[in-house]
Formats: sequence, C-alpha cells, structure tokens
Amino acid sequence: MTEPHTPRRRPTLVAVGHGSRDPRARATLSRLLDRVRELRPGLDVRLAHIELNAPLLDATLAELAAEGRDAGAVLVPLLLAPGHHVTHDLPAALAAVPALRARLAAPLGAHPLLVEALADRLAQAGWTPGDGDSPATGVVLASAGSRDPRSGAETRRIAALLGERLGGVPVLPAYASAAAPTVSEAVRVLTARGRHRIAVASCFTAPGLFATRAAAHAPWIASDPLGAHPALARLVLHRYDTAPRPTTRGRELATV
Repeated sequence: MTEPHTPRRRPTLVAVGHGSRDPRARATLSRLLDRVRELRPGLDVRLAHIELNAPLLDATLAELAAEGRDAGAVLVPLLLAPGHHVTHDLPAALAAVPALRARLAAPLGAHPLLVEALADRLAQAGWTPGDGDSPATGVVLASAGSRDPRSGAETRRIAALLGERLGGVPVLPAYASAAAPTVSEAVRVLTARGRHRIAVASCFTAPGLFATRAAAHAPWIASDPLGAHPALARLVLHRYDTAPRPTTRGRELATV
C-alpha cells in the first residue's frame, strides 16, 4: 500500500517590525502581512516587534519554541538596511531561544521590488513621468538612519536605483536620526543646485514620528510610507525564500 503523502511543513515567517508609538504602524504592518498571506496561502505568517508594540519578538520566539515547531522559523526584518537591530538585536533574540530552529533573512534593502514600491508611492503623491525630465526636479530619499556604515551604503544604493527608475533624477539620501544629512539639509543641497521642485520619498515601512517629520520638510510633494504595497509583500516573501539555508551546526544567523 502506498503511504499517504504528507506535505512538507514550511518554516514560520516571522516579520519583525521596529515598533512605534503611532497606532497606525502596527495596523499598517498587519495589512502588509495580510497581503503576504494572500500570496502564499497556508504559510504561517506572524508579526513581531523589537520594541514598543506587542507582540514583542522575544515572546513570539518563545511561543514558537513552546509549540515545538519542527519546521523552524525565518525572521524577515521589516527594516530597510542593516544596522544595530539587524546585526545585534535579532541574532541575540534567536540565540536566547536555542530550542527553536531559526534563520535570519536579510533586511528589505536595495532591491527592484523596493524601488517599485517607492516609485509607485511617489506617483500616488503626484509625481508624473514628465517630472523626471525637468532640470528643476529632485528627490530626497528619507529613511530612519543608523550609525552603522553598512546602513548608509545600503541607503545610497536604494537612492541610486530610485534615481535610475525615475529617469536619472538626482536622489539624495537623508536620515531622520543618527546620520547626516537630515531631510532639511538634503533639501538645501538640492536647492543650491537649482532643484526647486523637490519631492520627499518616504523610505519607511509604516507611519510614525520619523516619517511624519520627514514629510513636513517636503517643498513639493511627499510620498506615504511603503506600507502594504503589493511589491513590498513580494519582497518580504523573496527575503523569506532566500534566507540562508541550515548548516550542520543547526543554528542559522544570516549574514546581511
């Protein structure tokens, strides 16, 4: 008699947001993960936060370990670039739950799907294809910021890709904290170059204090945070699918 086929269980996708005091942030990430579930029916997808919002990551990992998830878990940071949270906090959280087989995916980062979402949000704010031809137009890419030099390098790559997507428009990265230039400083740099029609592209996954402050400095238009954009949902799954595979050591921490 042929044995019945048992589908192979897939690791749980744990999407890790930073956390925010803005009540819109958690709701926005929940909508993003609803899109992820629609794209991958049957996949166990859970939201966790590093701080400020429940469920916290430590509690989520402990819950998965208690459930005896033999397929393990893949943590996907809902962060745009490597920084202290990705390189220190998330590996430390995994190390604290040795009973759980888990891997850490790369942050969302410089990827065509991210750039698609950024460009689409700008279009929704009022950007048109002809704007890229104007010598008066410029873009400030606003992100959270980090003291980790890898974070700045990744944000510069995102800015370069967005500039290409917009037809060669200059895109200057700027930061809400921990790095320079600020959004207002980047606006002044573009203005000094004769760029007086300046848009702010919000490189944040969800609404919050940083995104609100960045938008307030826009001389022209400011895009909404990426939120539940379909391209971002596809990128979350791409990071999940391409997370480092298990090794013989049994514990996987991604290199980002």
